[in-house]
Amino acid sequence: MADATGSVAGPLVLFAVVSLAPSALFWCALRVPALYRWLCEHRRERLRPAGPPVERLSADLRRVHRQLASYPPGTPAARRIGTRQAYDELLQTACRAVGVEHRLDSTPEGIDRDLERLRIEESLRREGLAVP
Repeated sequence: MADATGSVAGPLVLFAVVSLAPSALFWCALRVPALYRWLCEHRRERLRPAGPPVERLSADLRRVHRQLASYPPGTPAARRIGTRQAYDELLQTACRAVGVEHRLDSTPEGIDRDLERLRIEESLRREGLAVP
């Protein structure tokens, strides 16, 4: 019995492969270009940087720092605080862009945070960013 079943299964499998192969090849031929386009698009997305260009970050850091330093006495506290928070956000974004560790999000306002800003600015300078 094993011989009879084995001898029938071989030609049956061969018939199934020969019957289904043209349809499978045609289906693949239709799907491969779309798959190729999809892969190319996702590869381009992975290669795109997540944030703004480093040059723009550097220019924004210099601009906001100049603005923060040029406020005359009597400038409303809300404006100073808002500008300082914008500067801190830019520092954090620049740190993520170049891979510098920072603790701005966990350091409370005051001298410790000012020292952390100075440390980050120096670290960013060592990484090649033109920051104030």
